[in-house]
Amino acid sequence: MTDLSIQVRDAGCASVVEPSGFINAHTVRQFEGALENLVQAGRYTILLNCRELNYISSAGLGAIMGLIETVRENKGDILLCNLQENVFAIFDTLGFTQLYRVFPSEEEALASLLEQA
Repeated sequence: MTDLSIQVRDAGCASVVEPSGFINAHTVRQFEGALENLVQAGRYTILLNCRELNYISSAGLGAIMGLIETVRENKGDILLCNLQENVFAIFDTLGFTQLYRVFPSEEEALASLLEQA
């Protein structure tokens, strides 16, 4: 079994990225690659559905931070949803909950994007 698997799908107004497992020094390149592929394809609104994400290290957080400027310059955003308690604590402690919109569910996150359109 791998430490990380990533599903990417189109949800119309956003690309949904669902990491499952652990984002750490060993798996961060895979996570970065998935995000960078979306940006290179012109998909600037990204929803990270973290329902199956058990852990994210500072390297994973850095991958997200590394793309936020490009995404927002292109009128997109990175949103987060379904954060497990321990993953939310990591994001919250480092101030990510102030920088990124966090939603309890994917449906609520997508609805907020439709309201903005």
